[in-house]
Amino acid sequence: MLGLGALENAIMSLLWSCYPRPASVRDVLEALRRDRDIAYTTVMTVMDTLHRKGLLERRAEGRAYIYQPVMSQESYTAEQMHDALAQGGNQAATLVHFLERMTAQEASAFQAALQTVSPPSRHR
Repeated sequence: MLGLGALENAIMSLLWSCYPRPASVRDVLEALRRDRDIAYTTVMTVMDTLHRKGLLERRAEGRAYIYQPVMSQESYTAEQMHDALAQGGNQAATLVHFLERMTAQEASAFQAALQTVSPPSRHR
C-alpha cells in the first residue's frame, strides 16, 4: 500500500466522507475550493493517479468519470498499519512500542476490536 500525499489525502478524505456514494471531479473540486485555490485539471490528474494506484474505481457517466474509493477509510488504514508492521523489523517489539503509545480510549477500542474478531480470521 502506498502512502498518500497531502492533496491525495484531501481528495480521499472527501471521497471517504461520502462513501459509498461516488463523486465527480467537479464535486471534489467544489469541495476543495472551500479551503484552497485549485485547478480542475489538478484535481482530475490526482484522481486519475489515485485510480491508477488502485485506491479509486471509476466509471463513465456521460462525458465525465465518477469515482469512489475501492475500500473504506478504515480498511485503508488497516492496510497501512499492516504494511508498517511488516516493515518494522521485530514485529513483537514494534507492537509493544505501538501499544505503549496508545491512549486509554485507543486501548479500549483495541480491546473491543479483539473481542469481535475470531482467532482464525486474524491471519491473512
